[in-house]
Amino acid sequence: MADHLEASVTLPSEPASVSAARGYVVTTLVEWGLEADTEIADAIRLIVSELATNAVQHTFGQSPTFTVDIRLDRDEHLCIGVTDSHPRFPKRLPAAVQQDNGRGMVIIRWLAAECGGRLLVRPTREGGKTVSIELPWTVPAQPVTAGQQEP
Repeated sequence: MADHLEASVTLPSEPASVSAARGYVVTTLVEWGLEADTEIADAIRLIVSELATNAVQHTFGQSPTFTVDIRLDRDEHLCIGVTDSHPRFPKRLPAAVQQDNGRGMVIIRWLAAECGGRLLVRPTREGGKTVSIELPWTVPAQPVTAGQQEP
């Protein structure tokens, strides 16, 4: 197994890209050894959906694309990040606020914690941000296939 696997896709900031991002991540992780019909795969699907939805809905047209990066280090740590070019960081809403949306970050943070991981938000050099999760990887990874890159 390689010490480091990574994959990336850049998608337009539009609603249809949420499904594309989710599919890309799960397909890649299945190639790396994750079984598609597991609780962790379901949690990752939901996390990626929330991250991509936030990148589409909350950049207010100021980020024409978003990028999904997947990294697996030493067959131990999985990182999935979504980067957009909007400078505003996500804000946590107070629990008393009654809204139909705005709970994505709470969901992501809770799911990441349930899987033994954490949520991170970092600025990019270009002025945007990356919202990512880091999770322990307990699945034996498969060899790199076509379309995947090794450093």
